[in-house]
Amino acid sequence: MKKKIITLVLILILLILALSGCLDFFSENITITYESHATSVMYIISYGYKVNCTGIGKYRIIYNCDLPEVINGQIIDIFIHNSEYHDALLATWNNVKSWDINSSLNTEYDLGITATVQVQSFIVSDLNGGNALTIQEIKDQYPDLMAQYTKPQSNDTTVFVNPYDPNIANIASQVLNRAGTNNAFLVAKELFKWLKQYTTYETHFENDVAQTASYTLQCKKGDCDDLSFLYISLCRSLEIPARFIRGFLVEKNNAVRHAWVEVFVGGGLGNDGWIPVECAGISSSIESEIHQNFGIENVEHLRVFKDDGSNESLNISLLGLNYRMYNINRKIDANSYNDIISYSVIKTQQLVIDEEDRRAYK
Repeated sequence: MKKKIITLVLILILLILALSGCLDFFSENITITYESHATSVMYIISYGYKVNCTGIGKYRIIYNCDLPEVINGQIIDIFIHNSEYHDALLATWNNVKSWDINSSLNTEYDLGITATVQVQSFIVSDLNGGNALTIQEIKDQYPDLMAQYTKPQSNDTTVFVNPYDPNIANIASQVLNRAGTNNAFLVAKELFKWLKQYTTYETHFENDVAQTASYTLQCKKGDCDDLSFLYISLCRSLEIPARFIRGFLVEKNNAVRHAWVEVFVGGGLGNDGWIPVECAGISSSIESEIHQNFGIENVEHLRVFKDDGSNESLNISLLGLNYRMYNINRKIDANSYNDIISYSVIKTQQLVIDEEDRRAYK
């Protein structure tokens, strides 16, 4: 009888230990599956400015409209709304339709484009940093990228991306030490974890001017521009090349201007070594943020501008339409628009992360 009681007690203890996770041989492989969502879509987007000119006197209107781009998919066709444009190439590789209108006519201009877009979600499947280069290997193999994408960026008065800020540099150094690795992918992921743990996405409607990375670090909150500038600064502080991407966040009936980040980790990963990072996620789970926003560019993202690391690039990306009036009786009203004309889902899938931290759409 005593032996049976002892046996039952031992079995009970083993079960308790197994359920608590203390015994590996009782555990099962666990996968994480997220809700089914669109991973391939097609839509027509129209964006630009409508400018109404009334009154008396001359004026000049300048606007550069960036053309859309996707990593995984295609831009099927593009229609230009106003024929008075010329083609231009800005900030190294950004194709734009550029308007420079000098006139005294009372008229309304529609300066923009309409594009048909087909896009599929883009994903880096291995969250373990396999094949990624170390920071030192990036330095050795890509010195031009290091020079281009590890320095501060500013406009005429303000430094927005600042890897030399001592507070930013100190935090990045602490994260690197805790990471215990020099793998660029894994270090970038740890910096992303820090961003998600210590900052909050929050719009500032009362002031649409982008915050500096230093200010965002101080207040611990910001919108997509602000959080992107801070994350870029953290990466660059450790000499991991990083750049901002500007475009739209597209949904079925809506498109809003948006910004996110690319980090260079090499090794043939991502888009020629660059991996996308969405800094403006709102999940309270850091794990979910990593799974769904680190190394993923989903179908909601439409690119229109890619940073080249220069101050000129930052200035161009922050500007919209500019105009000048040469008579006090001249009036100009300019309003931006971002419209989704049609939207169709081609495929929906689930994002699955397996027990080896690899993910796939299924």
